[in-house]
Amino acid sequence: MQFDRYTITLLILRPDAPALADDALNALQDEHMAHLADLHEAGHLLAAGPLLGALDRTFRGLSIWRADPDQVRGFIEEHPDPAVTAGRFRVEFIPWMVPSGAMQFARTRLPRLMAETDT
Repeated sequence: MQFDRYTITLLILRPDAPALADDALNALQDEHMAHLADLHEAGHLLAAGPLLGALDRTFRGLSIWRADPDQVRGFIEEHPDPAVTAGRFRVEFIPWMVPSGAMQFARTRLPRLMAETDT
């Protein structure tokens, strides 16, 4: 059986994340979302979104990339996420494989701002 290989990245809330005022936190979230939308529009990122739960949860976001973890790590180092640079999150890289053809990713548009979501 053939397998497709992906990398999952998890955004993990750092225990030492800086405390930010609501307006700064909202602005940082918009920068983070615009960054993900840019990566998706450029074809680097297949899918991304928040992991839901309590506000103090550790795992905050999940992204799927069609590349191996070392390639994704290098790409992220060259194109850092503003929320990671600000010290709010750290990134964990997880290799993932599924039977070939089991996953299909349609081109879509990721929201660039929280104001574009219905959450």
